[in-house]
Amino acid sequence: MKLSDHDFKAKVLIVDDMKLMREILRKFLESDGYLVQSASNGLEAWQLLNGSEQPFDIVVTDRDMPQMDGMELLGKIKGDPRFTELPVIFQTGISSRDAIVEGINAGVYHYLTKPYDEKVLLAFVASAIDDSRRHKALKTRITNKRVALSLLRKAEFGFRTLNEIKGLTTLLADLSCNPEKVATGLSELLLNSVEHGNLGISYQEKTELVSQGRWREEIERRLNQPEYQDKFVLVKVVRETTRTTFTIKDQGQGFDPSNFLTFSPERATDLHGRGIALSRMLSFDSLDYLGNGNQVVATVNSASN
Repeated sequence: MKLSDHDFKAKVLIVDDMKLMREILRKFLESDGYLVQSASNGLEAWQLLNGSEQPFDIVVTDRDMPQMDGMELLGKIKGDPRFTELPVIFQTGISSRDAIVEGINAGVYHYLTKPYDEKVLLAFVASAIDDSRRHKALKTRITNKRVALSLLRKAEFGFRTLNEIKGLTTLLADLSCNPEKVATGLSELLLNSVEHGNLGISYQEKTELVSQGRWREEIERRLNQPEYQDKFVLVKVVRETTRTTFTIKDQGQGFDPSNFLTFSPERATDLHGRGIALSRMLSFDSLDYLGNGNQVVATVNSASN
């Protein structure tokens, strides 16, 4: 997957105690247009993260290393406000369920189980950087544009495209007590309602589209087809003294959300599939799907923000 103009010269930190592995990863990533630096253990990586003038866009690290292993490095990254949004990919020979769950709970973005090929690596890196930049852009827009909406109590919106999601997410997040916290979760839920809900893109179809770099192209293609042109997503927001509630309803066939409300080790190496669980864990105090799964109610409490 070649870098788009948006991703050109993104900076990657490789961390592995094996010199040959560092050289192989460097060759793969530099051939795809990335700037690459490497470290032989977590301690060196932490020093590079703190001393780099140009911030890194992603860390690709081995899990088992001397001095400071991947888990300890991950803990330092996620515990530092400067690097909270920095995606971390584990590339490791460890594939046990407990090890995967431990990494997911600590905040790892993806798992790459050795051995893997060049295309898989590049697809994972590009996907992680795209998601990270999208979330950062949302938070920047929220920080720079505070809307005077303190008197609003109820509102309803309708949308259908990816571009409409961007502006609407910022507006909806501003209606909550903690816009930066809520923004990422809202973005994921609104996106799911369009791609999986109204447009009927299945989990397997998205896996293939993302790996081929055709995800956005396919969404735009379906949006222009007659059977999808009249489908909208409705969003209702209710602001109360103690909480803000968002109700999102699409016009799709629905789905069984039970497998997506928590992180699944079986999907840890997939290019997507974490949005709902992340929203539930990080953005909202409660998140519930109703009926056949085409309606979700997400609540954030004022007291917890």
